[in-house]
Amino acid sequence: MNRSVYRTIDANANRLTEGLRVCEDIARFVLLDKKKTRRFKSLRHSAFSAVKKFDKEKKDLLKSRNSRKDVGKKTIKNEAQRKNVADIFRANIKRAEESARVLEEFSKLVNTRLSGRFKDMRFELYSLEKGIAKKLQALCNH
Repeated sequence: MNRSVYRTIDANANRLTEGLRVCEDIARFVLLDKKKTRRFKSLRHSAFSAVKKFDKEKKDLLKSRNSRKDVGKKTIKNEAQRKNVADIFRANIKRAEESARVLEEFSKLVNTRLSGRFKDMRFELYSLEKGIAKKLQALCNH
């Protein structure tokens, strides 16, 4: 399999779980919402589990990582700016949704059974986003 495919999967697996962790911590520490915290935590663990399912490819994922030469690692201006917790949540939920979509597509090249799992995660994230975004915006406007 092409090394760039593994590199894409590795980067998006990391991006997905990182975004989920930020959202989980917002649900936990800002909203104090036990149910949403559990949902994010469950999704994060499910993502870890799905990535492990790449089994033999796992070593190829790590081998394909090349952080030093990543042409997209430089932070762009709007990524460095956040006005409030709602902005942080919005950026990270989108990050997780987009990564789930990339994993849904690229897993079709490596392990087709995983594609549906990433699609389900993405749709659950859409649902969580809708419920939390309004709460955070109201909280930040006070």
